[in-house]
Amino acid sequence: MSTLELNRLSGAATSTCALTVAHLVIAGWTGRDTDALESHIRELEAIGVKRPSRTPIFYRVAASLLTTSSRIQVAGDDSSGEAEYVLFRLDDGLWVGVGSDHTDRKLEALDVTLSKQLCAKPVASDIWRYDEVAPHWDRLILRSWARVDGQRVLYQEGSVAAMRSPEELLRLCTTAMPVPSAMFCGTLAVHGVVRPAMAFEIELDDPILGRKLTHHYDIETLPIET
Repeated sequence: MSTLELNRLSGAATSTCALTVAHLVIAGWTGRDTDALESHIRELEAIGVKRPSRTPIFYRVAASLLTTSSRIQVAGDDSSGEAEYVLFRLDDGLWVGVGSDHTDRKLEALDVTLSKQLCAKPVASDIWRYDEVAPHWDRLILRSWARVDGQRVLYQEGSVAAMRSPEELLRLCTTAMPVPSAMFCGTLAVHGVVRPAMAFEIELDDPILGRKLTHHYDIETLPIET
């Protein structure tokens, strides 16, 4: 389990809670465009990544991986982050945040489930009540930046409309989502190629209500002994 200090932002009110999450799910292959999704699956198959048994697919991972820390440690230099919207099922309803499904890419080519277990999953400490963004959900924008060779580079940018909606993912989810639980809900294509970074920054932008959820974390690479 993982205990997080989260700030629940609803209207003009903010309340802080210590949330112990016992169930964490990573939803993969959540794109709405099924033709584009199939094309991407074939591209990955060509470089050795196994085809998923179904789409979307839901990986149950250790809840202890969740963190609001500004620093994580990873083994080797083959991991990278990816911005995702994150759903939190709490005792007072559904909330939305932003996180990074940091993943070991070398292991991902061998076993996706195991690769999901290997790295911490950073999330922002602020979350929004879902009901407040649901009417304009498809207008929300995900972004990420990677710090590479000392430069802050835009890594991802696009609408959450590229992924299936929260209601659809919760309906399709094949693993338990009790209260409290969290689900990472899919990501966007990157600018350029998937690559490691010294630091990673994520953002969920609500241009309608004029607010953003943000988180930044540094990445410490640990040596791999042979």
